[in-house]
Amino acid sequence: MSSALSDQSESTLRTAASLVAATTGSSQKAATADSGAPPAAAAGQDRPELQKAIEKIIDSGFVGVSLRVHDERGEWVGSAGVAELGGAEKPPTNGHHRIGSNTKTFTATLVLQLVAEDKLGLNDLVAKHLPGFGLDDRITVRMLLQHTSGLFNFTGEVHDDGTIVPGIPIPYGTTGKEWLDNRFKAYRPQELVELALARPARFEPGTGWSYSNTNYVLARLLIEKVTGRSYAEELQRLILGPLGLSGTVVPDASPELPEPHARAYYRYDDTTVDVTRQNPSWISTGGDMISTTQDLHTFISALLGGKLLPAPLLAEMCTPHPTGIPNMDYGLGVFVVTTDGGGTVITHNGAAVGHAALMYSTPDGSRTLTAALNCVDDAGLSIAAAFQNAQQGLLKEVFGGGQADPAQPTA
Repeated sequence: MSSALSDQSESTLRTAASLVAATTGSSQKAATADSGAPPAAAAGQDRPELQKAIEKIIDSGFVGVSLRVHDERGEWVGSAGVAELGGAEKPPTNGHHRIGSNTKTFTATLVLQLVAEDKLGLNDLVAKHLPGFGLDDRITVRMLLQHTSGLFNFTGEVHDDGTIVPGIPIPYGTTGKEWLDNRFKAYRPQELVELALARPARFEPGTGWSYSNTNYVLARLLIEKVTGRSYAEELQRLILGPLGLSGTVVPDASPELPEPHARAYYRYDDTTVDVTRQNPSWISTGGDMISTTQDLHTFISALLGGKLLPAPLLAEMCTPHPTGIPNMDYGLGVFVVTTDGGGTVITHNGAAVGHAALMYSTPDGSRTLTAALNCVDDAGLSIAAAFQNAQQGLLKEVFGGGQADPAQPTA
């Protein structure tokens, strides 16, 4: 559930976004109300429409899902399906899961915090900070965060005419088996950038929009260069520590997923493999982080509530830039979505081979939806349509409708 092949053109982006977190769900239909230990605020709430929505996701082919909603009625937490194939236990309502491209929102926030500390400027030329790559000297920090640099996506490109330009082996398309067999291989961020820079750019810097994981790996290297500390250390200093996000992890090359968690699967030919343990360094800060639905809620609510960034920088982050996708623009590390009712939702979803994460909020952080899904992924992204429908269904229930985020995949 990543999206190397889906992040590129409008039609591809949409299809891919769906593809993102999907995986041919098993035929498990064990959807039940969350009888675990939801927070007290959630325990008293009867929200049958939300429980029905997540049960419908299981019926569409997902193995399990957990949902957390904060709105004017308080908090609601529920789960449906199972944590593992052949099992009976529901997914943990606040388990750890790989959040895929939600990592980009954390990374963009971190860069903007360094801007607030005068360590960076949004209009700084990236090549001046990272001179060793031979970057186009017109690319700015803003272009990285906005996906307007034109840099080749190291996980692959899909052009408007359907032509595929491959990058590193990813779980989708013709390289699925290669990824599966080498899923514990470690990549260095510099390798990923060098691979991307060896390919032609999609367009001149600042003249178009194209979702590229390369931008966010460069953002990581930029953070480390200007601070002299690791990405994980800076994230802890500026976001995880201040917000108390104890369930959020920067795994680097570690394949481990902290307990508790639902399991992730990948099917190739007629064999289904448990890929819960996988080395996420192949995607790096394009989508490697681990979190929980509670931490994602705390993060997006605090971010949009003005607790992490000065008001001018938060406004910059949420200023929509055209993507070519109707009713869906991109800010700095977030999608700005116009709902069917004309409202605005700030979002960035993600997927990471068998796991997916949803993160939506109103612009003021007062109403949020966060969710974790687990499924059986495959090279053909068979569950793509189900993932798209899952997003749209939940978005409609909580925010009154809208278009789903098309660039969640990590690939």
